[in-house]
Amino acid sequence: MNALYLTIPIALMISFGAFYVFLLNLKSGQYEDIEGPKYRILFEEDKQDKSN
Repeated sequence: MNALYLTIPIALMISFGAFYVFLLNLKSGQYEDIEGPKYRILFEEDKQDKSN
């Protein structure tokens, strides 16, 4: 029972910390365009020098 007095507050602090980091990332716009980069890599053309 004494272990619960220590582990529950630690678990709550870790979970609130992870939620805070998630909110910071959400506010900074990290999750705005999830689909774009995977399609952008397929249609991106390499611009190479053709002077060979």
